[in-house]
Amino acid sequence: MNIHQEKNGTALVISPEGRLDTMTAPAFEETLKTAMEGVETLTFDFEKLDYISSAGLRVLLAAQKTMNRQGSMKVTHVNEIISEIFEVTGFSDILTIE
Repeated sequence: MNIHQEKNGTALVISPEGRLDTMTAPAFEETLKTAMEGVETLTFDFEKLDYISSAGLRVLLAAQKTMNRQGSMKVTHVNEIISEIFEVTGFSDILTIE
């Protein structure tokens, strides 16, 4: 998995590529912990994300909890597979998806 970051002031865009699963979630979580410091607007661009597992969902939930205290978070460019996973797990009610 590749993780691209683009920070502009207090806004951060994270764009993961590939699969966010049990194997890649720990590295993704570490990247987020470091990158989220001082961030008020966090955007996940899932245009190149193929799949997300429960491990990836856990990382997203933790990020959402952090951003509830720091500012706002949204998820963009969600494909059909990930959209269905969000629907089934109830994450579509928790996350702001555009």
